[in-house]
Amino acid sequence: MNIGNMRDKIKISLIEILEKLGIENPKIELEHPEDILHGDFSTNIALVYAKELKINPKVLAEKIINSIGDIENIERIEIAGIGFINFRIKDSYFFNNILKIKESYGKNNLDKNKEIMVEYTDPNPFKVFHIGHLMANTIGESLSRIVEFSGAEVIRACYQGDVGLHVAKTIWAILDNTENKIDIKYLGKMYVLGNEKYEIDENVKKEIIEINKKIFEKSDEKINKIYKEGRDLSLEYFDTIYRRLGTKFDEFFFESEVAEDGLKIVKEFLKKGIFEESDGAIIFHGDKYGEHTRVFINSQGLPTYEAKEIGLIKNKFKKYPNLNESIVVTANEQSDYFKVIIASLKVMYPDIAVKMKHISHGILRPSSGKMSSRKGNVVSADDLISEFEVLVKEKIKDREFNKDEYNEVLNDVSISALKYTILHQAIGGDIIYDPKKAVSFEGDSGPYLQYATVRANAVIVKARENNISEKVETLPEKVDLLERLLIRFPEIIERSRLEYAPHYIVTYLIELSSAFNSYYANNQIIDKNNSLSPYRIALTKVFVQVMKSGLWILGIKVPGRM
Repeated sequence: MNIGNMRDKIKISLIEILEKLGIENPKIELEHPEDILHGDFSTNIALVYAKELKINPKVLAEKIINSIGDIENIERIEIAGIGFINFRIKDSYFFNNILKIKESYGKNNLDKNKEIMVEYTDPNPFKVFHIGHLMANTIGESLSRIVEFSGAEVIRACYQGDVGLHVAKTIWAILDNTENKIDIKYLGKMYVLGNEKYEIDENVKKEIIEINKKIFEKSDEKINKIYKEGRDLSLEYFDTIYRRLGTKFDEFFFESEVAEDGLKIVKEFLKKGIFEESDGAIIFHGDKYGEHTRVFINSQGLPTYEAKEIGLIKNKFKKYPNLNESIVVTANEQSDYFKVIIASLKVMYPDIAVKMKHISHGILRPSSGKMSSRKGNVVSADDLISEFEVLVKEKIKDREFNKDEYNEVLNDVSISALKYTILHQAIGGDIIYDPKKAVSFEGDSGPYLQYATVRANAVIVKARENNISEKVETLPEKVDLLERLLIRFPEIIERSRLEYAPHYIVTYLIELSSAFNSYYANNQIIDKNNSLSPYRIALTKVFVQVMKSGLWILGIKVPGRM
């Protein structure tokens, strides 16, 4: 049961009418009017096809309405403005379906029997886990859950650059500035130092290139020892962040493990003319395929990121031969890079290329602008989360929590504020974050959604304590906005899946929470003397169920109390 069934019925009816009028393959767009008083669905087809049919839009709208006939559960159809057609669903439809909502409500079969891998976060050992990684993790985890909610078996994957120039730069700096103890902050500091020297000192640059070669060959004991210690330390640290964010990966891929495969594949297809030699390097002429040219093996004979990426993709499909789709989440700056990767796949492995989906996101940044770990002014994940925590502590300082509750609320609300900040707008654009707004318990924020859910859950608990009957025998005279919005949840999930767009769920949950708060303010939910009380409590339960499902998809936990 969902309002999507009604949407399909209306669409089918409109398509039949337009085809009879002479329109071939008509496309029907149905939207929800901003004002619920205008109906549950609205379409502009009369405006779209009026010119082709050489008829006034309003006259065409009337013609369409007169041809529709009865559609089950539609109360009325009206013309609005210059030719919009609005449909209003009968209240009985909502009453008949709203109380049937179960825990699985909103799940669909779009990806039933599919195996889908989502690769995201991708931090590099020896470098800072920064706000860009937080952004990729939040988006990737939410997409994973949307796909999971749509029936797929999801493999969560993380690809980590444990070899490459960034590692060589860090190790060079450690060799030049040895300390007894290596920790995460020290590694980040050494990377910045190594990078600075690499860019200004030709002798250092040569030394780092040589270290990079030794790392790849594993030919130097001292370098191997520093490498292992730094790599292990980084991975252990990353795991602590994943636990806080609520992510559990199924697969970890490493550049060191796929580099050799990438090297072999490029050399294999060099013989077939897909790649070409140029100044001692091996390149892919992307300009032949509408993209730009990139180096896949450098002049030292080492695989670049591009070759390693090919090795990674082949490893994914070798280990999971039944993959239907491989979704990769990265920052926008890698968009052109991935276009070349996919272009090369199309000529090497076309069957794999069609299964690749690249999702790119913008930058999460403070008003000072984009941060760069190369310059050392990057905002780390720890720093950003701590910034949110300080503000949440102030919010909850006077609330009576035991130690465990306090820590739970502090963590869950801080992470909620962060994830909401990232997911509330369409993927792709940059986000300038405002921590004070993000931790607000009112309005447009993650904590607001948590608070609305906790508040509604408290009503359910109180109803039980007051022994309010759960048997619904009396219904209201008419449905409220709350019921109309609750029925839309499956439709929102489907749209989010089809468009890879979690922000639709965020917008929906904000509207739903606002509707519940209004309902709560205008209706006494718990009242033993009111025959409508069982219905209102049941409706509150449905609200909580939908909110918990929606927040789970966003990766946001609901605390017991707030």
